[in-house]
Amino acid sequence: MFLFMRSGLAAAVLMGAAASASAADGMTIARGNACMGCHAVDRKLVGPSFQQIAEKYKGDAQAPAKLALKVKKGGAGVWGSIPMPSHPAMNDADVKTVVAWVLAGAPTK
Repeated sequence: MFLFMRSGLAAAVLMGAAASASAADGMTIARGNACMGCHAVDRKLVGPSFQQIAEKYKGDAQAPAKLALKVKKGGAGVWGSIPMPSHPAMNDADVKTVVAWVLAGAPTK
């Protein structure tokens, strides 16, 4: 039983480390791809905050795919008349990381 508890604790620690690495990765990728020029974590700039986006899509199983497509192709109309530019040069892994980070509420830690 002690070994099982230690394994569970180790798994929890590893999952916590992975979550914080994902948060750091998401923010770093967002900064490196000009996302922060229009979005902030917790307040509206040109576009909605990442936290507003997370709230809007909370519980939507299709959100990761919808938002990944929006990042790649751009779009307009969901948050107002100012269009979001496309980011076709962003690789798919980076898009998925940023979208997952945003949907998690854009944690800073």
